[in-house]
Amino acid sequence: MKKLKIALLQICPCNTLDENLKKGIEFCRKAKERGADIALFPEMWSNGYNIYKRPVHAWLAEAIDADSDFINAFGKLARELDMAIGITFLEKYADSARNTMILFDRFGDNKFTYAKVHTCDFSVESNLTPGEDFYTAELDTHCGMVKVGAMICFDREFPESARILMLRGAEVILVPNACPMEMNRLSQLRGRAYENMTAIATCNYPASVPDCNGASTVFDGVAYLPDMDCSRDTCILQADGSEGIFVAELDLEQLRRYRSSEVHGNAFRRPEKYSALTETKINEPFIRSNRRK
Repeated sequence: MKKLKIALLQICPCNTLDENLKKGIEFCRKAKERGADIALFPEMWSNGYNIYKRPVHAWLAEAIDADSDFINAFGKLARELDMAIGITFLEKYADSARNTMILFDRFGDNKFTYAKVHTCDFSVESNLTPGEDFYTAELDTHCGMVKVGAMICFDREFPESARILMLRGAEVILVPNACPMEMNRLSQLRGRAYENMTAIATCNYPASVPDCNGASTVFDGVAYLPDMDCSRDTCILQADGSEGIFVAELDLEQLRRYRSSEVHGNAFRRPEKYSALTETKINEPFIRSNRRK
């Protein structure tokens, strides 16, 4: 079986929506030339996650519709290139905006629209409307059908995000990102992949973008192989800080064999013991007063 090729577009944003459209199209074409089955953008590509140190009204005005020309152009491009595209944007939503990703399949169909659930409410993202749920979809690729889900940046820091996606069948989780991917955050991704037996592909902005450092990664989620006496490194790709396209080849057959026999994920969970996870108590530890209700 052909390996699934995931292209992480670790690229610098431009100054305008039109420039980001042109550059995004250019790099999708380059990803296709390298045989990609899926191309993934970093977080909020439409305006380059340029929301800090600016008046809130200025960047909220840059929000675009999910049915805008910008988004539709990537749907048409996905169909033209015969390649799935995960495009990210600041989405106009009611009287506010959302931090959103749309996954187009290789036929140009919208498989899901995911808005970041865990918005960074300790920062300017408190002005965004958080998403309501986590989604998965069957993605038709040249490797066959693949169950794909998504989470965005800060979602990574909550085990529940990846856990729900695993329970909904995700084999691959796509993670647009815009922050420094240092040791601890990389460890979170490694942990999410390990504990869910799920591949996790994260695309960050390069180091030339403020408060980012590249280090886009793919963890394949397979910690043990029959012919190995010890565990293996599940990281099959880690980019440096440079701008570029980084392509990982994911062995889906290996992942599926591993999931059928190993002990993680849903194999030995006891959800009837986890009721405390959904209880709300006034005296819960660490809750911030400014947390969304």
